[in-house]
Amino acid sequence: MRYTASDKMEIIRLVEESNLPVKQTLMRLDIRRSTFYNWLKRLDEGGPDGLADRIPSPRLVWNKLAENEQDTIIELALEKPQLSPRELAVSYTDNRGRFVSESSVYRLLKAQDLITSPAYILMQASDKFHHPTRRVNEMWQTDFTYFKVLGWGWYYLSTILDDYSRFIVAWRLCTNMGASDVSDTLDDALQFTGLNTVKVKHKPRLLSDNGPSYISGDLAAYLDQHDMTHTRGRPYHPQTQGKIERWHRSMKNQVLLENYYSPSELESRIGEFVAYYNHERYHESLKNLTPADVYYGRGQAVLERREKIKLKTLAMRRQMHYDRLINQAT
Repeated sequence: MRYTASDKMEIIRLVEESNLPVKQTLMRLDIRRSTFYNWLKRLDEGGPDGLADRIPSPRLVWNKLAENEQDTIIELALEKPQLSPRELAVSYTDNRGRFVSESSVYRLLKAQDLITSPAYILMQASDKFHHPTRRVNEMWQTDFTYFKVLGWGWYYLSTILDDYSRFIVAWRLCTNMGASDVSDTLDDALQFTGLNTVKVKHKPRLLSDNGPSYISGDLAAYLDQHDMTHTRGRPYHPQTQGKIERWHRSMKNQVLLENYYSPSELESRIGEFVAYYNHERYHESLKNLTPADVYYGRGQAVLERREKIKLKTLAMRRQMHYDRLINQAT
């Protein structure tokens, strides 16, 4: 309950004239002792006028986004509605050279009613093994997923994903899910990385499920010929391949927004998304780096550059805040 200055003076008078102890009197009046003694202090310092409610004065926030920065972020959100506040914040920092936090972007977009719920359910899957990979090309995950092309039938996407960086090393759109399709995709991956011509101590270890193409003797012979070992996930436990399953989910959420009337159309769209996924999409589990940043070893340099941008931006905003305070004082 809010009391006026005259109400507070009346309560103080009642307490002072009461025959009961202060504590009991305040309990009957339902007034907290801390509140009562605060009123006494204000009365002593400012007289009856000191009991009036104080109108809070707005504080200047030194780290507030400037209006032009807010406009730029809103324009970026409208231009790229598929980006989350986290991705918008990182993109703004990388491309504009000015730091902005994810929480600031979220609050700004929410005020503009630009926050929408995703049209899909994120899959919860474990990403880590007891002994996680520590370098690129240490282990490759592989799996198939399927698409229907109108008038053509079913097509199957075979993918090789680097476990450490999530980089899509190779992919093929196939008409079957045979062992030869897996080995052809592996040929593409080995050629892309140069591991088919350069002698290395350890070839990538292949991780797959227990599908027929992965347990076939033909694939086992291929892997033995190329000095590659093979690990298969535990049956009925798809979380073992959580990273490639999430890749399938992210890719299909975009690619399946359209119908395709020829395999070439579908192949072209998948190629576009692979390029975006590898080189532009920020992964929260990779400290908001792209798979290409990690795969090509430039991740630490990107993180250091972002930290410099952050410190420079905060220093600039703090100085602008001090300048405003000085101008107000003068």
